[in-house]
Amino acid sequence: MSRSSEPSTLSWTAPEAAHPARDASRRMIDTVMRDAKDEWLDLFSADAVLEDPVGRSHFDPEGGGHRGRDALFGFWDRAIDLAERFDFDIRDSFACGSECVNVGTITTSLPGGAKMDVEAVFCIGVDDTGHITSYRVFWESDRAMATLRQSE
Repeated sequence: MSRSSEPSTLSWTAPEAAHPARDASRRMIDTVMRDAKDEWLDLFSADAVLEDPVGRSHFDPEGGGHRGRDALFGFWDRAIDLAERFDFDIRDSFACGSECVNVGTITTSLPGGAKMDVEAVFCIGVDDTGHITSYRVFWESDRAMATLRQSE
């Protein structure tokens, strides 16, 4: 999918203190905003697991997560690449140990002018090199679908 000519945005009003997992989450947001698929993939360890959302979903019918580089590429194609634009609003961030939890909303602009808000908790874990080992996002499909609307 080609991205909108209007760039994606990030509003980060959460704590910004440097932390390996928080830094990785900000880099991940940046690559999604710039539609930089290869850079996005390079942020993950070879055996990383991505669950977005956690559990069974239309992106992951088995509910086991997307494991490894090929599965991550597939997730990009099925989920991220479908959107024309993403607007991130991260309102809080908690960094502990090798993990970080961010709280916020992603407004997704879809083909045909529709928009949807995904209120979520984003959990990210990194290894000693700063590569993402786990990315788990908690959000409810029904709540997101209830926000589906045509752009103003």
